[in-house]
Amino acid sequence: MHTEPGTIDARGWDALLAASAAPTPFMRHAYLDALHASRSAVRETGWAPCFLTIEHGGALQAACALYLKSHSYGEYVFDWAWANAYENAGRDYYPKLLCAVPFTPVPGSRLLARDAAARVVLLRAMQALAEERGLSSAHLLFLDEADQRAAEAAGWMLRSAVQFHWQQRRVDGIDAPYADFADFLASLQRDKRKKIQQERRYVREAGVDFETLRGAQIDDAAWDFFHRCYTATYRAHHSTPYLTRDFFHRMAATMAGHWVMFVARRGGERIAASLIAIDAERGHAWGRYWGQAPGLEPVNCLHFEACYYQPLAWCIEQRFLRFEGGAQGEHKMARGLLPVRTASAHWLAEPRFADAVARFLESEGSGIEAYVGELSERNPFKPAP
Repeated sequence: MHTEPGTIDARGWDALLAASAAPTPFMRHAYLDALHASRSAVRETGWAPCFLTIEHGGALQAACALYLKSHSYGEYVFDWAWANAYENAGRDYYPKLLCAVPFTPVPGSRLLARDAAARVVLLRAMQALAEERGLSSAHLLFLDEADQRAAEAAGWMLRSAVQFHWQQRRVDGIDAPYADFADFLASLQRDKRKKIQQERRYVREAGVDFETLRGAQIDDAAWDFFHRCYTATYRAHHSTPYLTRDFFHRMAATMAGHWVMFVARRGGERIAASLIAIDAERGHAWGRYWGQAPGLEPVNCLHFEACYYQPLAWCIEQRFLRFEGGAQGEHKMARGLLPVRTASAHWLAEPRFADAVARFLESEGSGIEAYVGELSERNPFKPAP
């Protein structure tokens, strides 16, 4: 067990990630280490690292990003009701054991392993750690299919949720990329198309244009401006920003190629910015953060332009395959992002609570089924000819 990600062999970790079914930049060693080294995800913020690794002959065979959590913030899979039930019964729900990327609701591989057998051993080690420490529960969030199969085989309870992702066009199973944003708009139903055109017009008429910065083009001044916007937006919603300026400094130093920033300007002055993460090799992008400069009057629909339309136009231009818009928000569907299921897995130590949660998840799962069915009837795209 490692209480600091920096003590783990970075090359070995990233080799396991590269061989996984669904790698993302957020599981890279540099990303997880930056969260810890920047004091963004540490014991003092409720994220105490206890990363597990399995080695053979000095080489990593399996590994996972594991945390002892003293709260449920920053997870995006909500278990507050479970915690309340534990506490009402006179038991401690926290700390709990959590396998996840802090503050990052992005589906992908969590149990990094050379093969299925190593994945099972890793999962057993996680459960053994929870039992050894007398913890209430263990949780795996935003899993890929291989992780789901391993968790289900081990008797963990699976839970479903819904996100909204944009995907490149396919016709009869064959890639048919959009030529440009106008081509994408033409594929939408008339009312959705007109709404997007109207929202974009509001931003243009307010005198706002955008500059796109990728990788090393995002200099210190741009990162400073972005972080001011990011923190101001959290505070405007009476919340505390998770990520420190040092975290973004470390991203610029170690993972610059994974970031694209869209900077809004009016009259030559920067007024807002949004940030997406990218995996150029796989053609995937993830919407992450946005914010407006403090003290400025809001611009109508600027959030939609910065967080959806600019990234989508860029992804179409770059022939990317997928843009994930983040957690929740069915309003994204009207903008061409369709519902996608996500999965988590859960183990609870107390059998009575486990039974109650299993019944809850069965009922919740039926609700998710009905919800996805309802969403499918509201498809924003034109019917196939």
